[in-house]
Formats: sequence, structure tokens, C-alpha cells
Amino acid sequence: MRWDQLSREDAAGALFGTDAVTTRTFDTPEFRGITFHEIRARSILNRVPGASRMPFEWTVNPYRGCSHACVYCFARKTHSYLDLDTGQDFDTQIVVKTNAAELLRRELAAPRWQGDHVAMGTNVDCYQRAEGRYRLMPGILAALRDHGNPFSILTKGSLILRDLELVRQAARVTDVSIALSVGFLDGELWRSVEPGTPSPQTRLAVCRTLTENGIASGVLMAPVLPFLSDSPEQLRATVRAIAEAGAGSITPLVLHLRPGAREWYMAWLARNHPHLVRRYETMYAGGSYAPKWYQRQITRQVHEFAAEFGCGPGGRGTSRRLAAPDEQEAAAAEAPEAVRAAAPVPAPADTQLTLM
Repeated sequence: MRWDQLSREDAAGALFGTDAVTTRTFDTPEFRGITFHEIRARSILNRVPGASRMPFEWTVNPYRGCSHACVYCFARKTHSYLDLDTGQDFDTQIVVKTNAAELLRRELAAPRWQGDHVAMGTNVDCYQRAEGRYRLMPGILAALRDHGNPFSILTKGSLILRDLELVRQAARVTDVSIALSVGFLDGELWRSVEPGTPSPQTRLAVCRTLTENGIASGVLMAPVLPFLSDSPEQLRATVRAIAEAGAGSITPLVLHLRPGAREWYMAWLARNHPHLVRRYETMYAGGSYAPKWYQRQITRQVHEFAAEFGCGPGGRGTSRRLAAPDEQEAAAAEAPEAVRAAAPVPAPADTQLTLM
């Protein structure tokens, strides 16, 4: 494995040294067949490339690789930087940034950090199965809460409910938004294309619980799979279930097939739906994205169904709202004792990182 390939675009050198890697396996049913590579990262706030279509500039990714094993995952290409394959290795070779929380606390305190929105779960899921063992997110959420830093989380996992109280505390002092990813309801299709995830119904139950607890939550209806989950009847049923779960918004996104994911998805398609291979080759002949006319058609249909069931399209959220110091202290004081005890202590000023 070539760890040195995991390097920053804006600075020389790897994000961590090869001598800082500990490899572990756990002989338990939920982790059988998965290898974890524990590393101490040198940076955790990642700047999104300017050419990206993402509507945010900064991300935090405590993991690389994902046991959700979604065959279409666009993040698969990132594993090739480590000389790992974008198929089976992406699903079973998980990089864990064990110092993510303490590092984030230091970077948020750096003089040059301007308190920009931080997005999580946009590369791989921060609430994938590994989080149940490594528990990186409580420290990450506590750091964001204590700095009043706005953030969003996109997840297919139900484990976020473990951290519900921390999310509620953060929402009192800054802008917080949560989105569940639910592209379709078909159980057979789910088990085939998203084998490591909670069921769509479980994810919608998470959305309902978040909403009932006053946390703004929406659904990224993604991906819509051409010829597999895109009929008007399927779209309407999915939108109806999302609306009934209390989602504040629905944002549809058609499948896109970037290099790394494309090969893995097309191999899955050839095994499971060989009659669709030619149609996909035609639809995606122009690149990673479906034709604009098709994307517009799906978006229009989903928005029409959303209007029917009283659930509007998604927005980009509001600007940052910093809480007064007494509000931040009150929120921190309400944190469970175990969380307060585990929260990393801010580093002295002379050891703070400067983001270039």
C-alpha cells in the first residue's frame, strides 16, 4: 500500500507518515472481512477543489473507504491513491483517522480559520459501521459545537441517533442541517446495490426522529438509478414515504458514474441486469453524468410529487450564526458527563495549525 500517495494538493508531503499506521482486524460478525488502518492524520479540514460541483468549500472526513459498499459510490476513486482497488478494497480496507477530533479542535482554533461551513459525509459516510467502534464523531461534533461552527451531515447510517443530544446542543449555537440519503424504496434493489447500509425504511425513521427532536432534516433522494428506480410510480412512492417521514426538503440526484465507480457499477449491472448494459453505455456515453434532459425530467417529476405531498425542494441553508459566549457555555454544560470528559482539550496557541 502506497500511503505516501495520500498527499495534499496545497502543500508538499503526505497527510501522515508511514510509521504512523496500525493495521487491525476484528473477528466479530459486523467487522468480519474488514481491515482497519488506523492513522494519525496531519490535517482534517479539507478544502474542496474549485472545480467541484459541491455547494460547500470545506469538508471533514474521518474515514476513507466505506463498509456501506454502495456499488455506485463516487468516492471509490480515492482508494486508487493508496494503490488499493476501487472495488472490493474500497468496501473492506478502511482508513481511520484516529486523531480526527483533537486535530479538528486545533484547526478550528487556528487564527486563519474563518468559521466556514463544514460538510461531513459527502465523501464517505461518517456514520458507517466503523463509527460504532471508533466513536470519532462525538469529539468532532463537540469541537464544532464549542466553536459555534456551522456544519451539515449527509448519511445513510442510523448511528447518528447515538449523537442526537450533541447535534441538538450544536443546533442551539450555530446552523446545523442533517440529510439522509434515500434514493428508492425497493428492498431487493437496496440489498443488491447498497448491501452494507440500513434499509431505506430505517433511514426514513431516522429522519422522522430528528425532525421530532427539532433538528432540521431533509432527504437527498439519491441516487435515482436509470431504468431501475426512475419510473413515475417508483418516484411517487419514494417521495410520499419521504414526506410522511417529516422531511423538510427533498433533493433528487440522478446517478453519476465517475471513473472508479463506473467500472464497479457497470460490472454489477452486467451481473444483475445485463439487458440494461447497452442502455447505460448510451446514456453515459458523454461522460460521468446522465444527459441534462433526463436530469431535468427526474427533477421536475420529483418536485411535482413533493408539492403534492407538501414537501418542498432542498435549499443550501442559511448563513452562519455565532452564539454568544454564555449560550456556548450553556450548551457545553448540558453535554453528557461522558462526552465532556472525552472531549479533547484545545491545544496551546503556539501549537495551532494554520490552514494555508
